[in-house]
Amino acid sequence: MGAQPAAESRTPTDAAVVERAQAGDRDAFRVLVERYQGRVFRLALRVMRDEEQARDVSQEAFLKVYRSIDRFEGRSSFYTWLYRLVMNLCLDMKRRDKTSRHVEWNEEVALDTEGEVSGPAPPAAPGISLERAELRESMRKAIDGLPDDARRTFLLREVDGLSYAEIARALEIPKGTVMSRLHYARRRLREALLASGAAGSVPETSGGLEV
Repeated sequence: MGAQPAAESRTPTDAAVVERAQAGDRDAFRVLVERYQGRVFRLALRVMRDEEQARDVSQEAFLKVYRSIDRFEGRSSFYTWLYRLVMNLCLDMKRRDKTSRHVEWNEEVALDTEGEVSGPAPPAAPGISLERAELRESMRKAIDGLPDDARRTFLLREVDGLSYAEIARALEIPKGTVMSRLHYARRRLREALLASGAAGSVPETSGGLEV
């Protein structure tokens, strides 16, 4: 009796699914939607701070993917391409609606090292919970005070866990610009946290930012 294929071998890669979708396979496109709709919504919600707007962005994003999937050339990962598309839609919507300029931080979840939402954090002692809440508030204020470009780059790195190269492709900027923006953002955040007297520090490298 031959060996059974490993379970993961039955899960198609993004590249394989995209190739099928480009050939007109609607079921393949549905796989992409199911695979990424949660991440797309969370990204849109963090930027827009409004669930209805986040849903609108998510819906429009997948409509754009459906219409333009044949133009995806695979020079970046599918998610990087999708991420850039979602960010552009968010920025377009924010330009039309100037009333919302802050990033939403979901305090009910912890971010793992891949930038994925891993579920509710375990309960902590009251004193620790208070310190964490104060640090989250200080961090939120510090991040909200960053210039748009620096804030966006910092979030892509520390929250979503993208590499420098992926950020450069997502924002269509040189890798050196990514590095300089991150250096600037971290320096500004440290200064802001020190000024507020908050404990903790800004990460030097990406590992999933817990706030």
